[in-house]
Amino acid sequence: MRRIDRHSNGFLLFVTLFALTVLAIGRVVLSAVLRGEMAAILLTDPFLQWPTADSVQVVWFTEFEGRDHQVEFGDRFEQIAPAATIKLSRMREDGRSKIGAQTDENQLYQKPVSRNIWRHEATVSGISKRTPYRVVSVENGSRITSPEFSLVPTPTPGSELKILLTSDHQLMPLTPVNLQKVTETIDRIDAVFLAGDLVNIPDRASEWFDDNRGGAFFPSLQGRASYQHPKGGQYRGGKIIQNAPLFPAVGNHEVMGRFSTETGLNEQYNDPYPRSKVANFASLSPKELADRSFNTISVQELFNFPNSYYAISFGDVRLVSLFAANIWRTPDRNPSQRGRYQERKEDFNSPDQWGYGQHIFEPIAKGSPQYNWLQAELNSPEFQQAKYKIVMFHHPPHTLGDNIVPAYTNPVQIIDRSAGQIQDIRYEYPIEQDFLIRDVVPLLESAGVQLVFYGHSHLWNRFISSKGMHFLESSNVGNTYGAYLGEKRRPVPPGFKEKYVATGDPNGLEPVMPSIAPLTENGKPQPYIASNDITAFSIFDTATGTISSYRFDPNQPNSSVVKFDEFRLRT
Repeated sequence: MRRIDRHSNGFLLFVTLFALTVLAIGRVVLSAVLRGEMAAILLTDPFLQWPTADSVQVVWFTEFEGRDHQVEFGDRFEQIAPAATIKLSRMREDGRSKIGAQTDENQLYQKPVSRNIWRHEATVSGISKRTPYRVVSVENGSRITSPEFSLVPTPTPGSELKILLTSDHQLMPLTPVNLQKVTETIDRIDAVFLAGDLVNIPDRASEWFDDNRGGAFFPSLQGRASYQHPKGGQYRGGKIIQNAPLFPAVGNHEVMGRFSTETGLNEQYNDPYPRSKVANFASLSPKELADRSFNTISVQELFNFPNSYYAISFGDVRLVSLFAANIWRTPDRNPSQRGRYQERKEDFNSPDQWGYGQHIFEPIAKGSPQYNWLQAELNSPEFQQAKYKIVMFHHPPHTLGDNIVPAYTNPVQIIDRSAGQIQDIRYEYPIEQDFLIRDVVPLLESAGVQLVFYGHSHLWNRFISSKGMHFLESSNVGNTYGAYLGEKRRPVPPGFKEKYVATGDPNGLEPVMPSIAPLTENGKPQPYIASNDITAFSIFDTATGTISSYRFDPNQPNSSVVKFDEFRLRT
């Protein structure tokens, strides 16, 4: 009995000391949590970019600088590819960020505050097939490892691929729904072609990584989102870009305006002063010029673009991605608005406050550097020998949406004066000078392009030219700016010299009715999806040359995804 008593006392002493130790550790952990010193985690899963015949880039992000960042790959993760690290230079939060405890404006931030985020990129070389991989970062002696994924080099011609065609994610509520339905419908996505407007404000870090509304860019494409639909259903997006390369185009929401440490990020985004108007711009450094005009610094750093326009081969596909985007401005003619067609009355005597209409960011007219590059690309062996020739950019050449008006051309400024005083500043856009229709589209048709893919108006519709070139806009991920057909009219300015087309496609093509199951309005089938409730996506199957489009209504969470359209590219 005494031996049992002694052991009981020892056990009680052990339990007491253990409990005190746990309590002490708990206090340390709680204190660390409150100080933001908990063990580090990866900010994102890795994602894939820019594959070659025997390599692919692997990219991930952390909120610590760390060390020994690397990719481990192979059947036993026995091979290592070291990563290069940079700190993102423009990532910030502000009073309109939805991050952490800030669910309303200005709760945590009253002006822009820099956020420390590091990008790690490794090139995995010497691969010939789909290969397991994971990424590793070390912080404070702790080894932080991602889950296991798989990577693959550029597929060879003849590979049977399924490519997601998507656009205009912009943290829209149904984006996680859309991407989750992609992975539930298609067994494996081999690549993502994304026609611009990835987020809303490219310098706002939380929109990329951890917006508290649950639909930030990377979580949505990595199956780590958290969106609760009002009609039921928790959606996490799709686990896609960890295993399939992402090819984005530059849209207007990839461009920031004049830099400030005081004004909010939305205001900076909406202030993309034209470079040609910057005094002595030729003598400025690239950073000085970017600070005073507009820039794509954040997306260049995030995705390591080879250029703002590029071409790449992927299996049987030659993808050409162009930079065709202009600043979006309101069509409202109220004197207090800086818009598409006018300057604000209060700014008449302050040219540095003028918006200069919907000015174009990167020239694409005949004779411009981008046009000359495109011409050379279309004549290259890589392009001419490709089975499928696809051109992707952001601005629509043909659409029923709002954003095609006015024409894609340089605004013509008209200043009315009386007795030396400015009475009005307005902008005209000659439709015969639309650079996409006048210069780019004929060049693409003559080169045998089968598909032009774009976004910007947040809807689904498609067209086909008299020469058989297809045009597809698949940018409705559950939000829209409307489709204008029949009695539905775009807002266009009265009394202007130019003709601004209120209905239909201003550039003369008739929309193609979905071939399988079009939506109906008042019992009539419609050649578009323009909905804030229904989300749509498109898949290019290179084995058959078909592009299939699907829709889903999360207001009916137990319903099925519906294939509503399909067409085949000529070869």
